Amino acid sequence: MEKIKITLPDNSVKEYNKGTTVFEIAKDISEGLAREAVGAIVNGKVKGMQETVDEDANIKIVKFEDKEGKQIFWHTSAHILAHAVTRLFPDVKLAIGPAIEDGFYYDFDTEHRFTSEDLEKIEKEMIKIAQEGYIMERFVMPRDEALEYFKKRGEIYKFELIEDLPEDEEISFYKQGDFIDLCAGPHLLNTKRVKYIKLLSIAGAYWRGDEKNKMLQRIYGISFEKKKDLEEYLYRLEEAKKRDHRKLGKELDLFSIHEEGPGFPFFHPKGMIIRNILEDFWKEEHAKRGYGEIKTPIILNEELWRRSGHWDHYRENMYFTVIDDNNYAIKPMNCPGSILIYKSNMYSYRDLPLRWGELGLVHRHELSGTLHGLMRVRSFTQDDAHLYMLPSQVKDEIKDIIDLADYIYSVFGFKYHVELSTRPENSMGTEEQWELATNSLKEALEEKEIEYTINEGDGAFYGPKIDYHLEDAIGRTWQCGTIQLDFQMPERFDLTYVDKDNEKKRPVMIHRTILGSIERFMGILIEHYAGKFPVWIAPVQATILPISDKFNDYAYEIKKEMENKGIRVTVDDRAEKIGYKIREARLQRIPYMLIVGKKEVDNRSVSVNKRDEGDIGQFKLGEFVDKVLEEVKNKR
Repeated sequence: MEKIKITLPDNSVKEYNKGTTVFEIAKDISEGLAREAVGAIVNGKVKGMQETVDEDANIKIVKFEDKEGKQIFWHTSAHILAHAVTRLFPDVKLAIGPAIEDGFYYDFDTEHRFTSEDLEKIEKEMIKIAQEGYIMERFVMPRDEALEYFKKRGEIYKFELIEDLPEDEEISFYKQGDFIDLCAGPHLLNTKRVKYIKLLSIAGAYWRGDEKNKMLQRIYGISFEKKKDLEEYLYRLEEAKKRDHRKLGKELDLFSIHEEGPGFPFFHPKGMIIRNILEDFWKEEHAKRGYGEIKTPIILNEELWRRSGHWDHYRENMYFTVIDDNNYAIKPMNCPGSILIYKSNMYSYRDLPLRWGELGLVHRHELSGTLHGLMRVRSFTQDDAHLYMLPSQVKDEIKDIIDLADYIYSVFGFKYHVELSTRPENSMGTEEQWELATNSLKEALEEKEIEYTINEGDGAFYGPKIDYHLEDAIGRTWQCGTIQLDFQMPERFDLTYVDKDNEKKRPVMIHRTILGSIERFMGILIEHYAGKFPVWIAPVQATILPISDKFNDYAYEIKKEMENKGIRVTVDDRAEKIGYKIREARLQRIPYMLIVGKKEVDNRSVSVNKRDEGDIGQFKLGEFVDKVLEEVKNKR
């Protein structure tokens, strides 16, 4: 029997027979590991427990707590969902059912309209199937046989998927009991591992995401091995509903989205206060670090987008218009405009690096079903910067950007993790260029002692990138900042500088954002703070609440004084009881409520009620003003 060498994460090497399964390898390492394992990463590819290893390989056994482990667990859960639905609704046609970042879904075609009552029935059937403990058996079928198999059963979506597969691709299936599904895997060994299941929602989804295709019904779910994990997840889900930025955006009068412009947000005066503060903070921090600010047009001609590569690689996401019989595109990205500014001058090596920031409005076509408040929109302002440098300056510039990102995220109280995304399939450029670019990013991260994970194949089409994933107050992550290293655009646009030897050379280009987009970052902040913004960002920092209309004059007098000091303040002079006014101010998440009556007028003071602490005592007006200004200055 032919032997293969397996290298484990601790660099120890073991020998096994070719064709040994992942489960057998895990069991050989440790019985306990085999009980907890859900699969493995084999030479960078995720495999299920029943799959074989047929060549020398680096192997990492994964458990549920690993990202890859969750994907395997939730992929099997999607199959259990489809199995349950076919038992309860035999006429259903199956489409696709992948694992996603938080759980799984399956798309179904049926005349029956699923209801919340149906979800309860399906959930019970799923738990029954899981407990029946089916082995997830993998097998392959010749292409013609597979097409015939699904044609007979009227499974038009599976038939279409197989037709679209490359001729030489292996067509694999997974069987659990009497249920068979077309699937590349990976999967758990046994359905019994899936113990706690919750179906969450039903949504419409076009087949293959194309609006021209039929609308299917998508059922979303989540599953766990342990009850406490499900309980924690459902608690976070409830907390997320309370924090939903669309709900709070309306309640706090920050923004709205109208049917006259789906995906195009409208910002209200209070929302603009937050937005302007974010932009001013961004500008101030960039000016400190030697960035110049630029502004480039929203509409540029087709030729430019062909030259940049966006026409070939990004056209389906772009909007177009015709001016003077010529084709133009509304920019989906800011980089080509920055490049044109660079080309308007001749630079020497002494001028580099150049750092140019742009709060640039871009438009991207998103499918209507994917739009979501400020998080997924069709027009947004990227906090872009493009840096042009000598090859010898690349690492230091990346390290400086890493420091800037770390500072800005710390101001908002975000923890984060970092991913390094490598070359995608539709990339431009040579293997050597990509290797050099990827290694530059790796070295910068390692020298800054930042832990990172590799996200294979998820780079931009012109270069690898570092992505920042921010963790909010309830543990969700949001991808925001990105640092992209680019050797392609300078080549495509023939960018040059004059080097020491008087020869023209190519600069290296970095594309980067920190906030990602102003709109989305605002949405994240609303949910992160649950609308309770820190004083420095809060649209209204304090509200003055007179006990009766006898004290309105004093309220307006101190309002004017506070406004003169730069504090954003309102007066609630309605003829309502003070308790009602305090409750209303709390609902508006205003940081400070200043109660004024006879005692406060006599002492020229304010009684302060703080948003989350209640009554914190009486302050002289000047003392309170200084307190607020100090909080604003230090961005508490």
